[in-house]
Amino acid sequence: MNLRRLTPSMSLLLAFESAARHQSYTRAAAELSLTQSAVSRQVQALEAFLGITLFQREGRNVVLTDVGRLYADTLSDALASIRNATLQAIDYGSGGGTLRLALLPTFGSKWLLPRLHEFYAANPGVQVHIHSRIQADFSDGQLDAAICVGDGAWPELMAHQLLEESMVLIASPAILETGEPLTPELAARQLLLQVASHPPMWSTWFARHGVNSGQLQDGPNFELTSHLIQAVRAGIGVGLVPQVLVEEELRQGQLRTTGTPVASGRTYFLAYPKRNAVLPALGVFRQWLLGGTTSAGSIG
Repeated sequence: MNLRRLTPSMSLLLAFESAARHQSYTRAAAELSLTQSAVSRQVQALEAFLGITLFQREGRNVVLTDVGRLYADTLSDALASIRNATLQAIDYGSGGGTLRLALLPTFGSKWLLPRLHEFYAANPGVQVHIHSRIQADFSDGQLDAAICVGDGAWPELMAHQLLEESMVLIASPAILETGEPLTPELAARQLLLQVASHPPMWSTWFARHGVNSGQLQDGPNFELTSHLIQAVRAGIGVGLVPQVLVEEELRQGQLRTTGTPVASGRTYFLAYPKRNAVLPALGVFRQWLLGGTTSAGSIG
């Protein structure tokens, strides 16, 4: 078969991929700096080239057909590979490169960023662009890798274990003004603050320390761990947080703790789509990060 027949022009493919991702000709046009009618014409030209219907109209909206969805999924990966190949060529030519890295906000500010100067000292030709994300989405090709937390069971990603997560109880020194020592029993009488995205562990923590959890007082939930830490420092209640995020505050006496850390069952990973494994900047960062976690110590 003539390979030309199997290779539509890039302009048609880009218009379709953007329209498929947004499910909108209008948003695709804004992304590609085209008019809505130009995107529509390019999609129609691609449909004519392939001899299939990629979108169907539903009122004022466009919806992918079954074959259109299949084509879009495969095409998205192919275009990402082309973009990554281009980045790779540019990076090799410049002797450096860039890495677009998604980070959990508090983990980034408390663990990675204080160490990042060591990476730059060893790799002056590489730049790491930081994006704060609670959940990383690689589908739009805007991120190269992420440091995320979970069990690592992500079949579509390559995941390298960094640190196991252990939870510690934290409290403000202000609740100890009466001179009573901080104990699990005293902590159980406080408001118990919680990060909304983290599995609840208060009953597990208190049971591990021999405290009846029947009278616990649930307190406010927070989206970010950094906000919970600030609330604890303000004396609103006590918190249960990853130890790695409060080591400096505990060392300086800004926060107090009691009991022993309890494993959460979660682990921090460097994760990225398999297609990104060849990116030079990611390879350099991965080697530095995995080589440095031993000396940096694990959580707990």
